[in-house]
Amino acid sequence: MKGKQFFIFIGRSGCGKGTQAQLLKESLESEGYNDVLHVTTGGTFREMMQRPEYIPTLSKEIDSRGGLMPEFLAVWNWSNIFVDKLKSNTSVILDGAPRRIHEANILSAAINYLQYKSPIVVHINVGETLAKDRLLARGRADDTESAIQSRMDWFALDVQPVLDYYKASPDFKYIEVNGEDSIENIHTALMEKLNK
Repeated sequence: MKGKQFFIFIGRSGCGKGTQAQLLKESLESEGYNDVLHVTTGGTFREMMQRPEYIPTLSKEIDSRGGLMPEFLAVWNWSNIFVDKLKSNTSVILDGAPRRIHEANILSAAINYLQYKSPIVVHINVGETLAKDRLLARGRADDTESAIQSRMDWFALDVQPVLDYYKASPDFKYIEVNGEDSIENIHTALMEKLNK
C-alpha cells in the first residue's frame, strides 16, 4: 500500500469492526503512515445523544430501540468529521458506515472529491448468533435483546445491499474476513489480504 488510503469497515453490530479498525490504524502507523484517522461513527452518535437538544433526544429514542439512524444524520456524522479533521495526506478508516445505499453513494462522491484512489471495503463477517452473544456480553445500556434483534434485522435489510454494491463495484477493493476467529488471527488474515 502506498499513498493515502481510505478503508470502510462494515459488518454486523458485534462483529469486532472497531477492534480491527484500531489494529489496522496501529499497523499503518508502524509502516510509516503518519496521519491515520479512525472515524468511529457509533462513538460520535453516542456523544451527540448525550446532549439535551431536540435531534439528540429523537436519536436517543431511535437508538434505544436498536433502530437505524436516518441517512441525513449518518452523512452529517462522518462528513463533519472529514471537514474538521482531514488533511491532504490523511488516511481514513471509516468504522460503521455506510449503512444504506443512498449513504454509500454520497460517501463514494466524497471519496472521489477527496482524491482517494482504490478505496478498500473490509467486511468482518460473523453469524447472527455470535454477534448477538457478543453484544449481550459487552453489557452496554442500549444492548437489550429487542434492540439487538432490531440491529440484526436492519443489517439484513439495509446493510447487506451496501455490501452487494461494493462487491460489484469496480471502484472498490472488497475484502471479506472471517470475524469468528481470534482477534489476532482476524488481524493477520486482514493484513495478508491487504498486502496481496
